[in-house]
Amino acid sequence: MRRQTYDHEKVSFNLVKYSKFGLEFEVVVDPDLAINAKSKHIDSKEDILELLKAQQVFSDAKKGIIAKEEDVQKVFGTQDIYQVTLKMLKDGEIQLTAEYREKLRDEKRKKIVNLIHKTTIDPKTNIPHPHTRIENAMAEAKVKISEFDRAEDQLKDIIDKLKPIIPIKKDDFELEIKLPMNHASNLRGLLLKYGELKFEDWTPSGFVCKLQVPAGLKQELIDELNNKTRGEVEINLKR
Repeated sequence: MRRQTYDHEKVSFNLVKYSKFGLEFEVVVDPDLAINAKSKHIDSKEDILELLKAQQVFSDAKKGIIAKEEDVQKVFGTQDIYQVTLKMLKDGEIQLTAEYREKLRDEKRKKIVNLIHKTTIDPKTNIPHPHTRIENAMAEAKVKISEFDRAEDQLKDIIDKLKPIIPIKKDDFELEIKLPMNHASNLRGLLLKYGELKFEDWTPSGFVCKLQVPAGLKQELIDELNNKTRGEVEINLKR
């Protein structure tokens, strides 16, 4: 049985794991590249090989045990590291170190705090809560952050947990937007990232809609629309 030597006391691994016919396979990966490739279904040979920390298939990476060639051939029908990794990435499981998972949670926590700051206000003052106050309230509420779920998808539940601790409410504006036809098809998707379409219509002169957008994102959207259309956009603001 072949082994690859590692200092097991110092090295921790981010892996893609795959099992079939009672056999276990692992490849050691760069976690950012692996997550990006899996989520975006990236399959180019250059990108797949780049995400590998070692171009070998292991049965136990921590112990440095390399998978038997006959086992790899039996399960994958090939020993080509690109084809094997592609299959493992598609149908296997990414297993992350505790340190990396905590890094993801910390990044997601910061994004959620910023989203709450941008999309809600203190109803007593009608201004957003400072970031530090939001962070302290989340700690007091013992909010748990999922490192994998989108920040936007966690927002509502987290805001509900903060309500007993700080006065907080969503603050929205409605924008009436008219885009010229040459920009409409490209920018409709952008509108959906910022808010909820309450009305939309395609007219001979362009795309018109009513978009409900959080107050904290209003100016950012207006600036981006003006930038992308070079000012060829009509926006009317309603509370």
